[in-house]
Amino acid sequence: MRCRRLALASGLALLAGCAGMPERVPPGSTRAQIEERLGRPTAEHRLSDGTRLQYSRQPAGAQVYNLDLGPDGRLRRLEQVMDVAWLERVEVGRWTRDDVLLHLGRPAWVERVARFDGDIWTYRVIDHVWQRRVHIYLSPAGVVQQVMYSDEPMPDDRTP
Repeated sequence: MRCRRLALASGLALLAGCAGMPERVPPGSTRAQIEERLGRPTAEHRLSDGTRLQYSRQPAGAQVYNLDLGPDGRLRRLEQVMDVAWLERVEVGRWTRDDVLLHLGRPAWVERVARFDGDIWTYRVIDHVWQRRVHIYLSPAGVVQQVMYSDEPMPDDRTP
């Protein structure tokens, strides 16, 4: 009997954990249903034909989910954008700071280096099975100048 209770409790805990997974939100869900399931979005953007709810797991995680609602307020598209293939869409010399925020959300870190006159927005990303970082170099005018990748430091990479 005790094993059954434990199994039931474990199963319910697993289901509750799945409720917070953006990729499991069914198409056609309303904003209220989405927020009931996921909580408040980390960002919200007006689109020409609706609204984008953004759920970012940065800086601790390596995912950013964009949930696009149509004019009727229902989910029509869900996309996880922290993916190397998706990041190839970032257009150097064309995208602005606002484009980056709209598609990728707030960065995990904002950095500066001596050899570049602007901010570097850094996000965590998974490249197949490797944890990496993508660095988006923004000019002082807010235009993307470069996109570069580096490996995520691992705990055993520390120098003695």
